Amino acid sequence: MIEVKNVEKSFGDSKVLKGITTTFETGKTNLIIGQSGSGKTVLLKSLLGIHTPDSGTISFDGRIYSDLTDDERRALRTEIGMVFQGSALFDSMTVEENVGFPLKMFTEKTPAEIKERVDFVIERVNLIDAHHKKPSEISGGMQKRVAIARAIVNNPKYLFCDEPNSGLDPKTAIVIDNLIQEITQEYNITTVINTHDMNSVMEIGEKIVFLKQGILAWEGSKKDIFKTDNEAIVDFVYSSNLFKKIRKAQNKEE
Repeated sequence: MIEVKNVEKSFGDSKVLKGITTTFETGKTNLIIGQSGSGKTVLLKSLLGIHTPDSGTISFDGRIYSDLTDDERRALRTEIGMVFQGSALFDSMTVEENVGFPLKMFTEKTPAEIKERVDFVIERVNLIDAHHKKPSEISGGMQKRVAIARAIVNNPKYLFCDEPNSGLDPKTAIVIDNLIQEITQEYNITTVINTHDMNSVMEIGEKIVFLKQGILAWEGSKKDIFKTDNEAIVDFVYSSNLFKKIRKAQNKEE
């Protein structure tokens, strides 16, 4: 579990995060949503240690990040996997080499052990006959699978995903969403996803944190969205007629 308590962050005179307090639960897909400028990217980067909060604390299973020594922070980073918005694969490396990169950099595993682990995670994300292909030789959806495989190859406790469905068609996006959720539950990972994709919210939103102008304006599950009277989240989610119809249908069923 990741606990955020009263986190504030400013850049110059602009206060971006205004006392955020929430938890990201283990074994669940935790989504951060909000409009552009809401602070969701700054919150994600604060969780990753890229930004240092001006005040408040972020703790990983009881370990307050700001209290850790440099060695303890380095150790914590080995427990973190990251899926970047653009996949961030190395163009000159094969799929197999991309996935194995963290093991070569951060572990002392033998080449045989690395190959065994790489083969396992490539199979786990359902990549077939792609080991020796370069990123340019596979589809965008397959590239995302490679990025997920690389993120989980070192058995992380925490998985962060920044707009994992960016650039994908709706059908492929659902496949990637479901894969992330499956891996989260299977390995009991604390997964945090920064997204603007409302389909992702409705597909895998087990815990949703909604930010508005740097404030935590609402939190709950995808089921709670259909019942809430919170105007901020209702206006954000139901700005499209599709979700208005879904909400209406859900309320009728009850």
